[in-house]
Amino acid sequence: MEMRKALPEDRERIDELFREMMRSIFPDREAEGYAEGYLDEFFAAGEDWICLALDGERTVAYLSIEVYRNPRTYIYLDDLSVTGPYRNQGIGSALIREAEAYGRRIGVPGVIFHVEKHNRDAFRLYERLGYRIWRDDGARWLMHKEL
Repeated sequence: MEMRKALPEDRERIDELFREMMRSIFPDREAEGYAEGYLDEFFAAGEDWICLALDGERTVAYLSIEVYRNPRTYIYLDDLSVTGPYRNQGIGSALIREAEAYGRRIGVPGVIFHVEKHNRDAFRLYERLGYRIWRDDGARWLMHKEL
């Protein structure tokens, strides 16, 4: 599995994977794509980026990585999506490890993200990777790991 930084021409596939993720988490809701312009920040020259996982030329997964430096420094992982036929093959874990490695390279001390409380499979994955509940945010847990 190849991993690379997403480019603007990857928007459509990222949006498809986002809608697939939303349908899997919230099957009773209409899955809409990203708002116009939302992905632009990930293609700018800043520290935020989207890591893609590819099987040949087909993008099968992605993870949004956002860097925050004020008032605390951390990476926020957002929108991890692995397309159905590729789940349970370690791709999500590999994307998270790539984000953690990036954090270490740029001197970020920790990673956080939200997980829906009813998404037990995702929660177990994050626990296996060393993440712990940091805060209860109602319908979601905020999870954390020191790098």
